[in-house]
Amino acid sequence: MSDHLSPPPPRAADAGLWESIEGLHGWLDTHRPVDGPDQLLLLRILKLSEEVGEVAQAVIGATGQNPRKGTTHTWDDVRSELCDVAVTALMALRTLTPDAREVFIRHLDGVTRRSLGDRND
Repeated sequence: MSDHLSPPPPRAADAGLWESIEGLHGWLDTHRPVDGPDQLLLLRILKLSEEVGEVAQAVIGATGQNPRKGTTHTWDDVRSELCDVAVTALMALRTLTPDAREVFIRHLDGVTRRSLGDRND
């Protein structure tokens, strides 16, 4: 068996995801505050860090770990913030390469094979 298996064909939901990413990428490009591909990529990667911080804030708020503030968030807030992280990461990847979908699918396939092995038995 080859170590380089082809990724499974994208499912219908995957197509909608990448259609949305392409649309958001185009919209962001027309509303960007800076010029130049390097500055734009750096800002989108920094945006990812901001979104991860918002996840942490939501977890702290959902668990009431800040005694001064108490419970300020719900687990729905945490889920929403995690989705923002995923979208922001995909946008940064799309900014880095127009082949973001293929790069992501190939990477996910590699992670899946490393972690789950061959599940064809």
